[in-house]
Amino acid sequence: MQQPKPNQAFRWGILLNSIYIIAEATFGLLIGSIALLADAAHNLSDVLGLGIAWFADWLSCKRPTANRTYGYKGSSILAALINAVFLLVAMGAIIVEAAGRFAHPEPIQGGTVMLVAGIGIVINGATALLFHQGQAHDLNIRGAFMHMAADAGVSLGVVLAGGLYLLTGWEWLDPFVSILVAIVVLIGTWGLLKDAVNLAIAAVPKAIDTTKVQAMINAYPTVASCHDLHIWALSTTDVALTVHITRKTDANNDQFLTDLSHKLRHTFDIAHVTIQVEYGDYQPLQDGDNAY
Repeated sequence: MQQPKPNQAFRWGILLNSIYIIAEATFGLLIGSIALLADAAHNLSDVLGLGIAWFADWLSCKRPTANRTYGYKGSSILAALINAVFLLVAMGAIIVEAAGRFAHPEPIQGGTVMLVAGIGIVINGATALLFHQGQAHDLNIRGAFMHMAADAGVSLGVVLAGGLYLLTGWEWLDPFVSILVAIVVLIGTWGLLKDAVNLAIAAVPKAIDTTKVQAMINAYPTVASCHDLHIWALSTTDVALTVHITRKTDANNDQFLTDLSHKLRHTFDIAHVTIQVEYGDYQPLQDGDNAY
């Protein structure tokens, strides 16, 4: 099945979840369910998270300016970081609320709760699928995917808890399942947060092995050595590289730069390559200095 473009995925995701929030809040008010109202508020935060990710995706496509020579590409990294924090806060709030309910369990209307949560599985699951393909290569899209997948997991937990409650009458099932689901989501979110922080502080993206890049450059014909190699993310999809290279000859320098830049882009999916060529012997850095 062809995946929708990110713009369409965000549009449909926000629309579907907004409709679900209205329905969930309405049912919560009609039956007096604090759980449904709380989940509606949580879903509202997810819609805001989708909106932030969509806005960042739009910003990243804007042209560079004199003051922002890389444009607004870095906004997608900030959006992924914000979404990761949103998820951590939301799951933490669920754990705190569930822990409180262990001390003061409340009866739930199992059938109604299962129905509403079942709809939530469909809505959140369908929205997550909209972002499934793009999340493998774009951390911002991955943040949106994690939000929706987490909500689908929470809804599934609510359905299971509601069903078991109808069979057993155990009121502690609802908070117990909520805590289990929240812990699973927290484990997955930690990876998203770590990747977002790494990109935010200009670390090498985890998909790129710096030693392999350096080895390929050093092995390239006419290259004597390379130094001052820097690799960082401009956005959640674009990577930049700068490097100083010492050549053994100055012959065909323009062709050398063109060919090596193309090989770096093609081999390591690096969008922006800047190479400075030097000639003669390069004195390596002393121990303790930056080897790259």
